[in-house]
Amino acid sequence: MNGRRVLLGVTGGIAAYKAAALASRLVQAGAVLDVVMTADAERFVGAATFAALARRPVHTSAWERVHEIPHIALARECEVVAIVPATANTIAKLALGIADDLLTNVVLASRAPLVIAPAMNTAMLEHEATRTNLAVLRARGAIIVDPEVGFLAEREHGAGRLAGEDALVAAIGGALRRTRDLAGERVLITAGPTREPIDPVRFLSNAASGTQGIELAREALARGAEVELVLGPTPLEPPAGARTTRVVTARDMDAAVRERARGVTIAIATAAVADWRPATTHEHKVKKTDDPQALALERNPDVLANLGASKDGLFLVGFAAETQALEANAREKLERKHLDAIAVNDVTGERGFGGVPNALVLLWGSDGRKDLGSGSKRELAARLWDAIVELKSAR
Repeated sequence: MNGRRVLLGVTGGIAAYKAAALASRLVQAGAVLDVVMTADAERFVGAATFAALARRPVHTSAWERVHEIPHIALARECEVVAIVPATANTIAKLALGIADDLLTNVVLASRAPLVIAPAMNTAMLEHEATRTNLAVLRARGAIIVDPEVGFLAEREHGAGRLAGEDALVAAIGGALRRTRDLAGERVLITAGPTREPIDPVRFLSNAASGTQGIELAREALARGAEVELVLGPTPLEPPAGARTTRVVTARDMDAAVRERARGVTIAIATAAVADWRPATTHEHKVKKTDDPQALALERNPDVLANLGASKDGLFLVGFAAETQALEANAREKLERKHLDAIAVNDVTGERGFGGVPNALVLLWGSDGRKDLGSGSKRELAARLWDAIVELKSAR
């Protein structure tokens, strides 16, 4: 952590005193520590304690400095935000985007990774509202350091005790490592479906939404990569930092990928590209008739195979959406298209497409396999990038 900028947010729970020990350990590890305390946190631990440990001023109010905007300055300077302890009230405000004090303003203004360490009574932790709020924050990419089971302030024994110091340091250190592990990489991601027009109002397509590819692009940007995103038709907005090329057909996507691939070091093809297109596109809407009509089709270019045929040092990752023999089909695609790795998922029923939770398994080589588990597509994007960074560095 030497020289890394950590912002420690301390909220008003009895576990606030433990944040002082964490602050000391972060400083000893070399972190440059800024501390933001809520008004309730100051009821448990004085600001002077943290100021002495960090050897820096402690921030308690959005109005403390008139020559600058404190929450914007702090948000831009930090490399990770860690809220230790995080009360149920603060967690609720973060989930809803409420910014009514300095700490919540900083979080809303920051693009740095967010680490949240809940600490509260078991009943509050298990309340449906708290569980829902934590799920919302996880889905946005926050790292939740789950509390332990132990002795609580209410003289009770149960879940809600602040996580141990080692777990907190590990979470903060992991978040810091991720902010730089793609620095210097130029990443190309394809996402979304393609549409192959039959006439001006009808087309061939599929259920892909582009969600997973967009989240992979967002995560890559957070880790320091330069991102090229080739995005098929979707109402979803791409991350602002990506250089986005919008396309419609498979031929459009193939041309855009060929153009954008120059100088790319990693490519991830999540797009669901139509294999076939109508042989003829009608200029006007085809009118309904009583007799069935045949639709002649012709092959589309294979965007992923074209990338695999001319990799030239590119680390290439494909996606396989399967309904049966998942890993066998994915491994065949891995070899045939000259991929370095492939992520496979089951898209039967309600799974896989859109904003629903997903589950991925990453395959590589003749027998390499890593189960990335299930979760939101933002969570899976982080896990997939962790695995790709590790594979690429070992290559």
